[in-house]
Amino acid sequence: MSFPTPAEVASQTPPDRDRAIDVIRICALMGVVAGHTVMATSMIRDEVFIWGNLLTTSVLFQALTWVLQIMPLFFFAGAAASVTSWQPGASWGGWLMKRCTRLFRPVFYYLAFWAVTLAALYPLLPIHIYEPIAGISVQLLWFLGAYVLMLAAIPLLCRINTPAHLAAGVVAVWLFVLAIDVVRLHVPGTALLGYLNMTVWLIPGMFGVAYRRGVLDGRWALRIGVGMFAVNLALLAFGPYELSLVGIEGQRLANMTPPSLLLAGHAIMMCAFVIAAAPAINRWAQRPRVWWLTAIGNSGAMTLYLWHMPALLLTHLAFCYLGLYRYPGEPNFFWLSAFQLALVLAVVMVLFLVLRPLENAPLRGWDGAAPLAPGARSVAVGVLLCLAGAAILAAVKWGLKDDGIACVAVMLVALVGARLLSYAPAGAVTSPDGDRRRNAAAPR
Repeated sequence: MSFPTPAEVASQTPPDRDRAIDVIRICALMGVVAGHTVMATSMIRDEVFIWGNLLTTSVLFQALTWVLQIMPLFFFAGAAASVTSWQPGASWGGWLMKRCTRLFRPVFYYLAFWAVTLAALYPLLPIHIYEPIAGISVQLLWFLGAYVLMLAAIPLLCRINTPAHLAAGVVAVWLFVLAIDVVRLHVPGTALLGYLNMTVWLIPGMFGVAYRRGVLDGRWALRIGVGMFAVNLALLAFGPYELSLVGIEGQRLANMTPPSLLLAGHAIMMCAFVIAAAPAINRWAQRPRVWWLTAIGNSGAMTLYLWHMPALLLTHLAFCYLGLYRYPGEPNFFWLSAFQLALVLAVVMVLFLVLRPLENAPLRGWDGAAPLAPGARSVAVGVLLCLAGAAILAAVKWGLKDDGIACVAVMLVALVGARLLSYAPAGAVTSPDGDRRRNAAAPR
């Protein structure tokens, strides 16, 4: 639970590290945590748990999502950080397994917590209070599924070496999403095609690769960002798209689930702007205290992202049972909000301190996958990890109930299968980071 000092963090940081990537990653996650915490509302009416969002109450709040919807930047930072670790001709499945090892490590603890908690709550809560809790419990994992699929495409994205490559890739995805939106809006019974728009998350991946390779300079990035902002405004004014870039009830065409053309344009805009701002971000990150906070935050990024939701959700449930509803129009809404937000923040900080070590400590049976040579076994591992990501995306519709439980089971089976295929040969010892070393006692 202890942290290294700023001097220790500085001494362990390579002088050529692009600190902007780390700042962008943790700021994106902090933005998500803050947005969920501030915007969430709840009440219990007739033994029904109503989980709401302040976005439904104000056009101003919806407009702010054009600034605060910064999830594309996490994909941007993840792709930028992955560029140097992928080498053409390497084992795709082995590389993806190594990236997923730490990514999924805290998820196993998270799912175990919800399995125990929901089992305890099931006999205690009315069904229409229990089911929303179970449904919301794993909603955050949509990101993990989309992120794994984006990582799986890194070998393809790493072919971006010129501005023409970047333009061709981004325009191709943007036009594909446009075509899907046109079909699902005008052809009855094709709504499910919208989920092909998950390809939107390849766009920030492309920009992340381009940024790391210096393909796009700051001036051109700024121009692209401004131009895309204008295109997005036109889509909003003349197209069928909603103002809020975060999903809320009552939308004619959700921008987030599944992604829309407007979200694709927003991803382009945000990534272009952050590339233009990267030199300034890097200079800011040179400050010892800023870099120390950035390094500490990133050392438990998944812990922070995952565990803020149980803290938020269970705090709301407790307040509702006390008759203290944080819901528009309820008495003392402002003061109750301030107290509840402070409480959730304190709980999240405690959870971060306590659970961060689990994210960084090897998990027996999961860590220690052996490096794989290119071939059929490598491909099988990669396919199973992609299946796990797709199963997570499917599970979000139901949460930990109904068909969602089956989807989570598929995810776990796929992960176990990928890990079993990543076995270490006899006589080899595999370190937690996946590097295989021959046992000193074994014959050479």
